[in-house]
Amino acid sequence: MSLYNQRGVSAQKEEVHAAVKHLDAGLFPNAFCKIYADFLGKDADFVNIMHADGAGTKSILAYLYWKETGDVSVWKGIAQDAIVMNLDDLLCVGVHDNLIFNSTIDRNKKRIPGEVLEQIIRGSQEFFDTMSAYGIHIHYLGGETADVGDVVRTIAVNGTMTSRWPKNQLITNEKIQAGDVIVGLSSFGTCAYEQEYNSGLGSNGLTSARHDVLNKYYAEQYPETFESTLEGDVVYIGKHRMTDRLSVGGKDISIGKLLLSPTRTFAPVLKTLLEENFEAIHGLIHCSGGGQTKCLKYIPEQVRVVKDDLFTPPVIFDIIQQASGASAHEMYQVFNMGCRMEIYSTERHAASVIQAANHYGVEARIIGRVEAAERKELVIQTKDEALKF
Repeated sequence: MSLYNQRGVSAQKEEVHAAVKHLDAGLFPNAFCKIYADFLGKDADFVNIMHADGAGTKSILAYLYWKETGDVSVWKGIAQDAIVMNLDDLLCVGVHDNLIFNSTIDRNKKRIPGEVLEQIIRGSQEFFDTMSAYGIHIHYLGGETADVGDVVRTIAVNGTMTSRWPKNQLITNEKIQAGDVIVGLSSFGTCAYEQEYNSGLGSNGLTSARHDVLNKYYAEQYPETFESTLEGDVVYIGKHRMTDRLSVGGKDISIGKLLLSPTRTFAPVLKTLLEENFEAIHGLIHCSGGGQTKCLKYIPEQVRVVKDDLFTPPVIFDIIQQASGASAHEMYQVFNMGCRMEIYSTERHAASVIQAANHYGVEARIIGRVEAAERKELVIQTKDEALKF
């Protein structure tokens, strides 16, 4: 059994998918988000979309960093994580403007004071202001903040995002076909709308990242940050403290900052592409939960996705793999490995996709292709081996 499963989490969410398998799949089953007829406006030319997601266990990393350094501003990044995990999913069905966001925050008041809530709310508004400058308007309609110390040990930061969108401007992944190429957008570096280096980790796989990288000091000092029934040999098994520092690309960065890099949104890039090259985009996949295998859930039947030129994974993934001893198969199944957005298009249009990303300082490249196959499958070629899923 993998360390990920031993810690009580699942990259593939098998039990969740089994629980919801009988629910209505919406108008377009291959679409990245569930899409329904316009029951709000009752207009056949529009659809309704709502999505729910959050920062997950990344909030525990923020808690540890704040406790160790006293830097309360780290919570602003958690606000961005919760928003982007919704926003970038909706981008994958073509939605890029005029969105509604509601936050849901559950906290243990004994451990999370009002100053933390203030930073989360302020961070949310600052992110919305940044996106507005790029023509992406997100309307913040408040939400629910509950003191539920009997339920949560520290804090859970989540949200919902809603859109009423023209039906003829949807990306549903039904056009993905043999002959398409896949342009990948990097999740790491420093793009035009970021202030500091982004490790590329995002908001998935953070349970493994936290326990694999950080050392037993945190188990001893902060027992509220892990499930008490876990075996000791899977709890904080790494060698690092949050304040340990290393050089990344010539920059001196702490381990804590690498783990807590706010999840990069690709909204400015995709807004440009969706407005200027809509017809060229056959599909969009956000490599979130499930990492590089996420595409298997949304690609059509009878195609094989081959990813044979992915980015060299940035250093944070090397740190995690060295600490955990995880196989390449597990790493690519849990983490985005430095590539968190996939754009399926024709080879003829790939250059314009790459150019649009580069305009915003986001590295992009053709990472693979789509081939005909008897059944849906995925092949990832690393420098050492071919991984099959």
